[in-house]
Amino acid sequence: MKTTLIILAMCLGQITTQAQKLKDAEVPASVKESFNKQYPGAKVEKWEKEGTSYEAEFDHNKTETCAVYSADGKFLESEIEIKASELPKNILEYFSKNFPGKKIKEASKITDANGKITYEAEIEDTDYLFDGDCKFIGKEEEADKKDDKD
Repeated sequence: MKTTLIILAMCLGQITTQAQKLKDAEVPASVKESFNKQYPGAKVEKWEKEGTSYEAEFDHNKTETCAVYSADGKFLESEIEIKASELPKNILEYFSKNFPGKKIKEASKITDANGKITYEAEIEDTDYLFDGDCKFIGKEEEADKKDDKD
């Protein structure tokens, strides 16, 4: 199980580095319909295609949020930006022990379609992933930070 999670995390890292920006007209109607049902009134700031999935970036309740859908409009996961201080205590302790003096730049809580939670925290140019039990499951090194700033 742990190996599967690490492989999944590594695959997600590869997908994220290959994301394509899309215009609204390039997003399938089924994806936009699902998004609008799930987040009524929310305005998508940016659409991206990651592999075969579509990701909407938007503000939800004044919080930076992403929602990912399959091409047929099935919800796959959401990622909500959180303050580093909002990470579970065990994760904060992991960073304090393993990266003394380093600051967490960004943190997020990822929830899949089944309600399974994963946490992500970025130090320097690396994202560290933790399962819902706050156990370290892998890391993703940012190949090109320039893409994230666009």
